[in-house]
This record gives sequence, structure tokens and C-alpha cells, in this order.
Amino acid sequence: MSQDTCANPLLLGWVKEWWDTAREQNSKGVTTYKHAYDSLRACPIAFDHPSSLQQLKGFGPKLCERLTEKLRKHCEENGTPMPAHPGSKKRGAASKPGAGEREEDDDADAAAGPARPAKKARKPKAYVPAFRSGAYALVVALSSAGEDDTVGMPKAELIQEAQPHCDASFSAPADPTKFYTAWNSMKTLLQKELVCERGRPLKRYALTDEGWEVASRIREAAAAKVGGAGAVVGSATASTGSSRPAPSMPPASSRPAGPSTIVLEEDGGESTASQSRTTNPEFRDVVGDGAGTSEGTGLPTFTPIVLAPGSFTIELILDTREVRAKTDRDYMQRELAKQGVTPTVRALELGDAMWVARCKTPGWLAQQGGADECDEVVLDWIVERKRLDDLLGSLRDGRFHEQKFRLRRSGVPNVVYVVEEISMDAAHFQRYEEAVQSALAAMQVVNGYFVKRTAMMDETVRYLAGLTGMLREVYEGRALSVIPTAVLTRRNYLPLLAHLRETRPAESHHVSYAAFAALASKSSNMALRDLFLKMLMCTKGVTGEKAMEIQRVWRTPNEFVRAYEGCGEGEEGRQSKVDLVSSRLGHLVARKKIGRPLSQKLAEVWADD
Repeated sequence: MSQDTCANPLLLGWVKEWWDTAREQNSKGVTTYKHAYDSLRACPIAFDHPSSLQQLKGFGPKLCERLTEKLRKHCEENGTPMPAHPGSKKRGAASKPGAGEREEDDDADAAAGPARPAKKARKPKAYVPAFRSGAYALVVALSSAGEDDTVGMPKAELIQEAQPHCDASFSAPADPTKFYTAWNSMKTLLQKELVCERGRPLKRYALTDEGWEVASRIREAAAAKVGGAGAVVGSATASTGSSRPAPSMPPASSRPAGPSTIVLEEDGGESTASQSRTTNPEFRDVVGDGAGTSEGTGLPTFTPIVLAPGSFTIELILDTREVRAKTDRDYMQRELAKQGVTPTVRALELGDAMWVARCKTPGWLAQQGGADECDEVVLDWIVERKRLDDLLGSLRDGRFHEQKFRLRRSGVPNVVYVVEEISMDAAHFQRYEEAVQSALAAMQVVNGYFVKRTAMMDETVRYLAGLTGMLREVYEGRALSVIPTAVLTRRNYLPLLAHLRETRPAESHHVSYAAFAALASKSSNMALRDLFLKMLMCTKGVTGEKAMEIQRVWRTPNEFVRAYEGCGEGEEGRQSKVDLVSSRLGHLVARKKIGRPLSQKLAEVWADD
């Protein structure tokens, strides 16, 4: 079909003129004009107004507005009336044949009653990609090259430039079971003709004229955001925060604590079983069991070791088991490094991430407190990370309660529980949704933990990086008081911390990493009561709190077995064994109460018959 036989020869001629100009100037709009020319040339429908061309491929609002302006000038030069916009309420009488009949019909309609107002043509909404999405990052990265760039960017360079502006990863899927990354947004940009690709075999990508319009809208929105809220668009840490406020920080310490002698109140002997983690042998015997505080022994007198401001750095410690997949074990470390945080990776005895103050002078802490000290001091923050599917599994097998109480017994006041809400089968998750919500609510209300929800590991990484920056600001300018390891035992550790925090709330007291690892570890020095609690929790339905209530009544496994033996023989003795635990602990609050069914399970395990 030639240009003369086209249904819209005038409009087609102008599009052809712009296409030729773009080819001569090697402009980015070549592809857009070519598609517009081909679709208009093949269309058999005659259009009265250029705005109607938006239904054809290659025609967007900007190109139609340009054609409208061109047609308006043409009509003025030739003295012809400008065609009415298809969305206008009133059209000229000469614009279409049969206008007289239409006017008569309008008069008849007016006599019959009030006419309905003409429906406004809906203006197509301009496309703007979501903030920090893959498409957003790609447009921002391509616009950074400047409008004079006629070469474009190869994929590798484009990904490197776009990643800081995107919440998702361009190299790894957010869900390990899926294959889609942020790079899949390029397909959307190509389909909307905001980006064109050139070259074979090494493709290069560049913005089209419509793409530059989108980039301009993004810059305007960014400028408005900076002016109104002072936020920096594209910052890697801009989206690390939560919709909830961060946990309150402990008050700053300005002077070291002096020696203290404290009279210990009687301790209830609470403890819980430890999670199965490999104990680091170099820390295993750093802290001994010590005398039992419940026997009336006093807390130790000690002179704290003081770390002066500027003598240490704040470092993130990451557990070796924090991996994205078996085939991509270093993903979290790499992404944290991109955020400016280089973590130290080691097997942690508790939690998945924690922070330490590392002495700048190697061996200084050991010289001050003895051979048992190391060069790191544990800060008051610890993170437990759970994917949603892993959280469900831990609720079913009891690991959730065990880990929660181990965190409570660690002595760390600020516990952050990160839950990655990855996509799961809706039918499967619906069965456990109420249990998950109840468990998370209990952690916040009962245990005082801070629950941070993230959508993917990338968001967790940004949160850890942001939290690391906050802790550096808080701790690096203050003095830290370290409790010498020599005065610590497994029995006086928690009472000592509780007393110091109650009597000296303005000071910050910590322990060395070696001492903390020994206290939190599952070691050969485990107290008998800890082993007893672990044995009790092997029975389904016995949570950490219920196990501790049992241990308060019967201190050791031997006492528990002898209690069953004292119930007697025969049918009456059998019933007494079934009711032994429920008769003593059936009056407690719901989460500690032990009913008859659970009491019967315990009798089946611990009673001879």
C-alpha cells in the first residue's frame, strides 16, 4: 500500500518525515516512529482527529499531541476548520454529513426531557513505574547516561547502575523456588516502548522519547519528595525501615561503673533447653557452672573493664547457616557488602545475627581481664531470622518455643525477630495462619521482642545494614563497661545483669564474646536442670514455660521419677500417676497450665508402668 492509497495520507506523511529525521540523527525514537508508520500505513480506517490514533501500535499520548499540533497549523495555513476532538461534547455541524437530521433529533430529545450529559473521554493514565521496582531502577539507570548518549548500555553495566535503586535483586530471584528477577521488568519496558534495544550479539539498551518522558516524571516526583520530606531517592537504606518504630535504645553510658557488691535474692532457677548447635571448642570451658544462687550465695564484687570511645569498632556477626540456597551460600554476605557492611561470618551459638564491639588494639581486652577474654564484646542486640515456611515448621515441631526461650535466657535485652513472608501455597498457609499470627503477637506482647516483617531476603539485608549503621552511631561514641569473665558463672550471669540494669540503668554493661558463647552454648557443662528441661520438652505439648513449671516442683529427673513411684500400685495408683502433674499445675494461667491429657502423656513416659 502506497502513501497515496493510505486512509490517512496527511498524518502518515508527517510520521514518515519524523521517522526519516530520526534515522538521519541516529535518534532513540527511530523504533517508535517506525512502528507508528507501519501501523498507520496498514490501517484502513480514516481518523478525523489524531488523538484517535492511540488505539494503534506505536502511538502514545506524546506522539498524538505532536500530530494534533501539526494538524492545527496545517488547518490555519489552509483556512480549513480544525476537526473536533472525539472527546468534546459538541461537534461542528459541517464536520459530518447528516448533521441536520441530528439537530432535529436533539430538538426532539430536548422536548422530551433533559438530555444526559455527554460522557467525558477518559484520558489514558501516564505510565510511571512503582518506586524502587525493577522498571523504576532501569529507567533511572538509563537516564543517568544523559540524553546525548546514542550508544546505550550493555546488560551487565545497566544492572550495576540499576541495583542501588531497586529493592529486589537483578541477579538472584527473591524466592529461591522461582526464576524471576528484577531484570524481567525490562520486558515490560520494551513492550511499552519506553526502552529500545540495539546491536547483536551484545545488546545495548537506551530510552526512547517516551522513556525520557517517564524519566522526567520520576525526577519531578523525586524532587518533590526531597523538598517535602528530605528523603534521598535511590538511597540504598531509604527502604530499610519498618512500618513500626524501632525498639528503644538503652541509655548512653558516660562513665564506667565502679566495684559493686550485691546481695542476691532467691532465684527461681528458670532455664530452658538449648537448640542443637555445634559448640565452639575454644569457648566451651570459659564459664563454669558456679555455685547456685538459689542457695543464697551473693553476687560477685568486680571492677569493670572500660572500653573508651574510639577504642573499638562496631561489627556485624553473621551465622554461617544464613544462606539463600545450598548453591548460593554467600549471597547475604555479598549483598551486605554492597550496602557498605562487611560482616564477620562464624557459627553462632544463638541467633542468626548479632553485633560486637571489636577492640582496635589486638589483645588489649585480654590484658585487662585475664587470659579468658577475647577482643570482642557482645552488644545488646540479637536477630533471629525465619522464613515463613521455616516458622511454620518450627511451630509444628516445637523449635519455635525452644528458640524463643533460649533468646530470653541469653540476657540480651533487644531481640529482633525477622520474618520473611515469602510466597506460599495459600491453602497450606491458611491452615496455620491463625497459629502464626498468635505466635507473633505473643512474642511482642508477652516476651517484648520486636517483630520485623520483610518480603524477601533482600529487604532483610537492607534492614540489617540500616540497623548496623544505627548501632554504630549509638555505641561508637560511648564508653562500654565489660564484666570480667572470671567473675561469671552460669548461675550468677542473669541475676547479675538484672541487678546492674536495675540499679545502674544509665550504664551499659556487657560480656566478652567468649563468655557469651560459653553461656549460650550446648556444652558438656550443661546443668542437670537444663538437661531435665530438654528431656521434658521431648514430650509433644510441653513448651518451655510448662517445662519450667514442672522443674520448679520436681527439681531433677530423679525427683520426678520418685514422685511417680510414690503414687502406689494398682488401678488407684495408675490414676494417681495420670493426675500427678495436672493436680499440681492445673490451676496456672493458660500458657503454663498442664491439663489431664498432657499429664497422662507425661505419666506414660516417666512412670514405670
